[in-house]
Amino acid sequence: MKTFLLTLHEGIAKEEVPSSFLPHLQTLLQLKAVVLKNNHYFFEEGYCAGKLDVSFSGTGYLSPLLLTPSKDIVIEASGLHGGMRGDLVVAKRIPNKKSRRAKAIVVYIAQRAFAKSIVYTKMSKGKVVGCNIKNETLFDITASQKSLKQLPLGSVLKIDNVSNVIEEVLGILDDPSVDEKISLALFDKKEFFSSAAETEAKSHGDYVEKSYYPHRVDLTHLPFCTIDPVDAKDFDDAIYFDVENHILYVAIADVSEYVYPLGNIDKEAIERGFSIYFPHKSIPMLPRSLSENICSLKPNVDRLAYTFKITLDPFTCKPLKEELFESIIHSSKRYTYETIDLFLQGKTNEADATDQSILTYLLPLHTLTQKLRDIRLENAFSFRSSEVRMRLDETQNLLTTTIEEETPSHGLIEDCMLLANKAAAKKLGFGIFRTHESPSFERMEALLNDLALIGIHVKLRADIPKMIQEIQRKADDLDLREEVDKLIIKSQKKAIYEPENKGHFGLGFDMYTHFTSPIRRYSDLTLHRLLKAKMAGDEKKLSFLLKEIDPLCEKISALERESDKVAWDYMDRKFARYMALHVGDNFKAIVVETEQNPVAKLDDELKGARIFLLDNEVHLLQRIEIKIVESNIATARIYGRVVRSLDV
Repeated sequence: MKTFLLTLHEGIAKEEVPSSFLPHLQTLLQLKAVVLKNNHYFFEEGYCAGKLDVSFSGTGYLSPLLLTPSKDIVIEASGLHGGMRGDLVVAKRIPNKKSRRAKAIVVYIAQRAFAKSIVYTKMSKGKVVGCNIKNETLFDITASQKSLKQLPLGSVLKIDNVSNVIEEVLGILDDPSVDEKISLALFDKKEFFSSAAETEAKSHGDYVEKSYYPHRVDLTHLPFCTIDPVDAKDFDDAIYFDVENHILYVAIADVSEYVYPLGNIDKEAIERGFSIYFPHKSIPMLPRSLSENICSLKPNVDRLAYTFKITLDPFTCKPLKEELFESIIHSSKRYTYETIDLFLQGKTNEADATDQSILTYLLPLHTLTQKLRDIRLENAFSFRSSEVRMRLDETQNLLTTTIEEETPSHGLIEDCMLLANKAAAKKLGFGIFRTHESPSFERMEALLNDLALIGIHVKLRADIPKMIQEIQRKADDLDLREEVDKLIIKSQKKAIYEPENKGHFGLGFDMYTHFTSPIRRYSDLTLHRLLKAKMAGDEKKLSFLLKEIDPLCEKISALERESDKVAWDYMDRKFARYMALHVGDNFKAIVVETEQNPVAKLDDELKGARIFLLDNEVHLLQRIEIKIVESNIATARIYGRVVRSLDV
């Protein structure tokens, strides 16, 4: 939407308007906010689009979506016309007799930032009101007091922001099982699929009859395997390595065979964009009868795959030939990362005959991927990453946290997937790329200033990858590598999806896309469709798929950020519930943010919780002991005070 509104400032040709935006355009034409000149649509003079902010007093401030910077435009409360904080709106400038500062009124709400509000009920001045989960502001609910009083206090409600009507009762705030519903509802996400989508998914059955697919390459004789987390149920990718001929096969679940464009499943998948992973369950992008059954590359059953056959130079490891085709595979074994790590360490005592057969190619493949990584990191860099994993009890209360770090088995799979993703990008030309721009010198300079405060002194230079490698070497010397890597990542721009290739700075690739996870990412499903249409020479289908590719890339990028936020919000809620029982207790932590409100992360037996510090006298990456002074279950915010510094 943002990109479309920007084009109206510059002018967009009539035939180039994406069909998904035609209803918006029609309304703007009726409002006379847009005019047609020389076969191009433009905003009428005096109209502009922007992002809305609303102060506590009710006054609005519009930040115009113009390429040239401009001051915010004041919008009085009476001129908001239903606009809320974060909304993308079209506004009409009006005369401001009292001041030179520009004023406007909202004429059209193009995109809601927050379509719903999540509140819990409480008593205020003798009546039941809603208390916003995000900021605890109070407001009246459009429902009778009689009906509201029938609900227990602390009932969590989903409110439609336009009508102010209760849409759904999610549960009770005191019940830990309500957390997942709150996290999903905050971003208007759904867990369950429509009956139409479920029926369509189940119509594909649960087995593949090989004789029905004579055009596919039969790879069922090859001993493919999958390597995934221990709790995974949706297996996107399987690998096999022909050691003698130096050929890597990367087989990816052929989701596009089962999910048709504009079908019932597709319509819901495009709104989800990504699967969401909670500690105790997943919220899949596709119905489970697809994601965990017929599409999933489960062991010992035939499955449809879209496969890259990559012939590698035995000395340089560079791809000599990259073939892509539809296939049928029969995975011989499903492995966890932990099992493969044991095998890579030489602990093969418990390996059965199937394991021994697979290890004859897996061990040489591991050696090859290590070479590939060394070559890649000559012109790029890697980050030491670790993820906090939560363990919950049967009532969904937090028990413990563990840190999952990248291991050799993760690296093996990652480098195989990188080869397939790069190969897919080469075949694409135009469509959907995973792009990552290099960071600005301003952001790098700010990073270096922060690092200087903790004793890492590096000069700003034009070769940013080499500069980052130097930072990482010095961080290793101070035993702060992981913490510094997080600061480096924070200083960079986000990787996004775009129809044109712009390279991937972080990976050091000239061309990159996402091919390997169509079960859990709509971007990859879109890519499969584009590649199939292009390889079949189906210009009509390719044109159809590409017509909406610009807004689709923008939408998928936004959905990716949202799915991450849902998972993080859920974890914050679990931490807040845990800490509500530990107010007054002390924990070890490390300061991770010092701008505005200082934030520390727990680094004790329990790890990862964000603690908002009530002290300002702290410095970046300082190790401290803190006392928990408050934990707000509704807002999922934990507050603490510094007891002492743990830095020597």
